[in-house]
Amino acid sequence: MPVNRNALIRYTTIDKCLRNQYRKWTLEDLMEACSDALYEFEGIDKGVSRRTIQLDIQNMRSEKLGYNAPIVVTDKKFYTYDNPEYSITQLPLSDQDLNKLNDAVEILKQFQGFSHFSEMTGLIQKLENKIHTEQCKERSIIHIDTNENLKGLEHLNALYQAIQSKKVLRLEYQSFKARNRNSIYFYPYLLKEFNNRWFLIGRQKLKKNKFMTLALDRIHSVEHQESMEFLDDPDFNPDEYYKHSIGVTVNEGLSPRTISIKLDRTHAPYVITKPIHASQKMIDNGPNGITIQIKVIPNYELERVLLGFGPGLEVISPPSMRKRIGILTEQAGLVYKK
Repeated sequence: MPVNRNALIRYTTIDKCLRNQYRKWTLEDLMEACSDALYEFEGIDKGVSRRTIQLDIQNMRSEKLGYNAPIVVTDKKFYTYDNPEYSITQLPLSDQDLNKLNDAVEILKQFQGFSHFSEMTGLIQKLENKIHTEQCKERSIIHIDTNENLKGLEHLNALYQAIQSKKVLRLEYQSFKARNRNSIYFYPYLLKEFNNRWFLIGRQKLKKNKFMTLALDRIHSVEHQESMEFLDDPDFNPDEYYKHSIGVTVNEGLSPRTISIKLDRTHAPYVITKPIHASQKMIDNGPNGITIQIKVIPNYELERVLLGFGPGLEVISPPSMRKRIGILTEQAGLVYKK
């Protein structure tokens, strides 16, 4: 039984409501919640009928979708889960599902050699790991570094939808330097993940000529502004924008600089196998270490990377970068001399 996107949104919304045991849910409450969800995610404003929700509950209770949801009615009008621990999002994969996933993974693996699918490798490994875990009931072979407690992740879907549908956003945002949050109107262009944090890149309405990078964990609320005209930038190319930068900070107006770096023999293998930047070139490979060059725009993230090597790294040039890293290293040393 194929399930369309709107139906899945309704099922997950009903599931979210019924898992909230602190509130009693009538059929009308579920209709309103599903209508709000469809409007938020799909822009559908015609609402959901009583009959549709009744059929959804019937489908969730049945084996058609594999849910077998324990939905019960109390006092002849309130809907809830008989098992408070139940959720349709926690269902184990069936043997049939696992076999289909196995087939899908094998097909995907055939395309890994094509450049268009180069970023699929990680996803394929995740799928293989999930299948292995479910089938063998053993511990995972792969552990992906995640931070589920990071603030702002609840905004990801709304921001993604805004970028996809080119909607202006009204954001309540508070940077680390600001004492209070501010309300800004924002044209979103890109979501970017770096070092286990998510960022939103775009332009503020009052500063149209400058790109801004906002951390999702500093966003307090997100509202789509349906009546405002979206300012698009068809020339914005994320690959080109970040070509000469490490991380998410791009210091616009600065040109890339060639930075020469010396590393000792202990750290050399790590940098050879995992370059600091795509522009990295080997300049010298001697008995005491290596010298490399990268061509980047200096930023905060670059400083963090270089400082992470501790005494195993020395910035040779340019003089300004050498001086900057030297000062930061000295300041770090003073902390331990107190």
